[in-house]
Amino acid sequence: MSKDRLEAFSDGVLAVAITLLVLNVVVPSTAGLAGHHESLAHALALKWPSYAAYVISFMTIGIIWINHHVMIGRLREVDHAILILNLVLLLTVVAIPFATDLMATYLKQGGGDAELAAAVYGATFLVMSLAFTTLNRQILFPKAHLMHQQTTVTWRRATLRRASTGLIPYLVATALAPVTAYATLVICGALAVFYALPLASSAGTPNIGP
Repeated sequence: MSKDRLEAFSDGVLAVAITLLVLNVVVPSTAGLAGHHESLAHALALKWPSYAAYVISFMTIGIIWINHHVMIGRLREVDHAILILNLVLLLTVVAIPFATDLMATYLKQGGGDAELAAAVYGATFLVMSLAFTTLNRQILFPKAHLMHQQTTVTWRRATLRRASTGLIPYLVATALAPVTAYATLVICGALAVFYALPLASSAGTPNIGP
């Protein structure tokens, strides 16, 4: 399979996943407003968890799309192992809309349900980060001979280290879910902002060498 076909398929899956997120943002029911004598502004304000989870997940998938393009762009061709690992990555990404809806629905309910929803949300991002790191490592080390340019081991290690920065924070976010679901949301949001910065998403210029 050509690299272009892998990228086209991946772009399509990521586009669907990021679009599905908005389906979790539901318009307040007019019947509910009439029954409780609430204003639309108040009803919209109550849905802030949906907006927060939507923005965080949208940014995260968008950053995955950017960094996936950079990662695959280093290759001149792909092999079976890269194709399979790429499918595993996409498998984790398409689970994000479900985890986002779960988080938004149960966050304000408190108790065990909110904590479990937050754990699922954090774990989804953690597994996605693991899948991305695994694919990136496969490209940078075992399959380095498939890259466009020869690069130094130092540069490849630095690139992998920068790309895997989110692993520990996502693990912390998941571990804190039983304590407070809000901490999970804040950490995932902070990571989305961090990865949106040029310093985090820039791959740098490869050093040519053995």
